[in-house]
Amino acid sequence: MTVCLGLRAGGYRGPVIVSTSVPDPDPTSTSTNPAEEFIEGGKEAGATFWDWFTGWPLHVLIILVVGIVVLVLLRRVIGHVTERIALGAGTPTTDAPARGAWRSYLRRAPLVEDALTMANPLAHERRAQRARTVGSVLRSTANVVVGTIMLLMILQDVGVNVGPLVASAGVVGVAVGFGAQSLVKDFISGVLLLVEDQFGVGDTVDLGSGAIGTVEEVQLRVTQVRAFDGTLWYVRNGEILRAGNLTQQWSRAVAEVLVPVGADLGVVRAALGRAVDRVHADPELAHLFFEAPSVRGVDASTDFSMTFTLHAQVRPGEQWEISRALRETAQEELRTAGVLGAEALEPRAEH
Repeated sequence: MTVCLGLRAGGYRGPVIVSTSVPDPDPTSTSTNPAEEFIEGGKEAGATFWDWFTGWPLHVLIILVVGIVVLVLLRRVIGHVTERIALGAGTPTTDAPARGAWRSYLRRAPLVEDALTMANPLAHERRAQRARTVGSVLRSTANVVVGTIMLLMILQDVGVNVGPLVASAGVVGVAVGFGAQSLVKDFISGVLLLVEDQFGVGDTVDLGSGAIGTVEEVQLRVTQVRAFDGTLWYVRNGEILRAGNLTQQWSRAVAEVLVPVGADLGVVRAALGRAVDRVHADPELAHLFFEAPSVRGVDASTDFSMTFTLHAQVRPGEQWEISRALRETAQEELRTAGVLGAEALEPRAEH
């Protein structure tokens, strides 16, 4: 900016020009905006959070997701393979023509397996039970192995040195072995139960201490048994001192029938003989027998009654149904023969 001033001094008359420099306002300088400061702070916080999240939290999340996916796939593969073994690899499928003749041929069972199945009809059922039992153990083992690997990887990502932990696993294992001998005993017993095939899923067993029922699951540490009344028993494998399998290979149906002590033995034997023949000829029960049922004779006698025993070798797990059928039919034949008295022929009053 230029300023002109008129001055009179020393006889000089005229303007004196004095040039002074006054700074002009800067058009680019503006006041600070709070909104922009908030946005810039948010960006910086987001960048800081993303830098932190892409570190160990993201690695831990990836480990969890991958571990869960691997565990689900392992369980599905184990379930698929065990069911294929249980149902039989040679079971024909409806889509065999679409797959091609060669794939259909590869899917059929070997001739040796066919011959063994024909020679022993129970081999297929036993194989199915054992396959499902091994499948349940493999699934529980997969849970432990995958879970342990995931835990070690997560600890390593968060900064924990797992080297000494893994190196000292042997020493810790010895210490835990001394402190948890019962647990180790349970695991070893569980392995032996599987190797020796003492029982499997679906078998009816008596494991002592009132644990009688159907095996639902066999694990390395415990065995789950469902009783008839619905009670689910958890039996530690190390505590199984004896195991009675009621449904392995074959079973025997036994029916005890009481008759008056003064009855004619010939008439009783004839009536019971007709009863066992009727049950054996029943089309709904005939396929359950491995041999024709028979009457063993008088097994016990008191002052009032005699006990006759009817028995037959049947398919595993079917002995209870056959025993009921033998008792019911024997009662009918004894009433028809007049052994049980005329009053037994009268119908019961309905309540």
